[in-house]
Amino acid sequence: MSEVFQGAFTQQEPICDDGIAAAVRVMRHGRLHRYNTLPGEVSETAALEQEFATATGAKFCLAVASGGYAMGCAMRALGVRAGDRVLTNAFTLAPVPGAIASLGARPVFVEVREDLTIDLADLDRQIAASGARVLLLSHMRGHICDMQALMALCDGAGVAVIEDCAHTMGAAWDGVPSGRHGVFGCYSTQTYKHMNSGEGGLLISDDPERMARAIILSGSYMLYDRHDAAPPPEVFADIRYETPNVSGRMDNLRAAILRPQLRNLAQRGETWNALYHVVEAGLRDTPGLTLIQRPEKEQFVASSFQFLLRDWAASAVQDVVARCARRGVDLKWFGAAEPAAFTSRYDSWRYADPPKLPQTDRVLAGILDMRLPLTFSPEDCAQIARIIRAEVSAVWQAEDGIAREGTA
Repeated sequence: MSEVFQGAFTQQEPICDDGIAAAVRVMRHGRLHRYNTLPGEVSETAALEQEFATATGAKFCLAVASGGYAMGCAMRALGVRAGDRVLTNAFTLAPVPGAIASLGARPVFVEVREDLTIDLADLDRQIAASGARVLLLSHMRGHICDMQALMALCDGAGVAVIEDCAHTMGAAWDGVPSGRHGVFGCYSTQTYKHMNSGEGGLLISDDPERMARAIILSGSYMLYDRHDAAPPPEVFADIRYETPNVSGRMDNLRAAILRPQLRNLAQRGETWNALYHVVEAGLRDTPGLTLIQRPEKEQFVASSFQFLLRDWAASAVQDVVARCARRGVDLKWFGAAEPAAFTSRYDSWRYADPPKLPQTDRVLAGILDMRLPLTFSPEDCAQIARIIRAEVSAVWQAEDGIAREGTA
């Protein structure tokens, strides 16, 4: 009988004991609001900001309510206004163009490559065609492009870069942490990310004026002096009168849960990558299946796994997804015509009036995506790989080696 995987792809690790104890302390004293502190007390949120700034090497850090809020706040701090055009990857998740649209701005989608990163040649074309001066770069599913090349292109064109690091917390390009190349780095602490507070976000920068704007925007009122990872008070002197309050603060309860997780982030990253490599080894050389090649300069943290069924017919891809599901393996397909759960694609976001992007369409048509929660063991991942390999091979053979459209 064919083996069936019994694990759950949405079951996360429990919050560690230190996080639970810290959360209980906050609940016992009741000072959940980040600015509700005793004389001389440093709030959990302020402490998290300082610790995350240190961990990433950033000068400044702001803890906020979500990764989506972090992106919107960063764009506002850069002066993005209604009607402005903002560049972003065509392969991303809905909160990225949603953050752009929330400001009344217009997403300009850039083609992606088969390695799932932004196409720099098309980015160059889109900068020239659109006149956009901000790029909201999504490191989608943890895949990082050549950041030296991207920054050289954007710096030369006068384009400010905001990095969406929701999937790359703890990752780096050529030794530089994700989020440290652009003006801002934005992170998420939603349940399925590298640290889990249910919802939450973090924003880092080395730019004092723009971070001061972000802090006022987040709803600091005139309490910015309670931010230890903030610019000095004099930077706020005029900004505090010019910047609206768009409240999106993180609270002390979530910060308390996150601080112990941050201390364990490097070890958790090693565990994720070990699971990733088990799946990768199990799928290597599967007929009809293309693995995503990871560059040597990319130090990734793989909380998910992607592969391509390149140029397969849609019906054959759907067959693979269904067959794996019957055996307990939950694959998500970004090529489906109708959005399902988080797998919506750029042409589903009709508010953005996107053009057709043939290169991206070809990539999306073949992407299959799978979470790798830390509740999985290496043995689990080996079994998952065996199941995927068997079902991909079965469909490939059933199609007589021509499951792909137009090519054998």
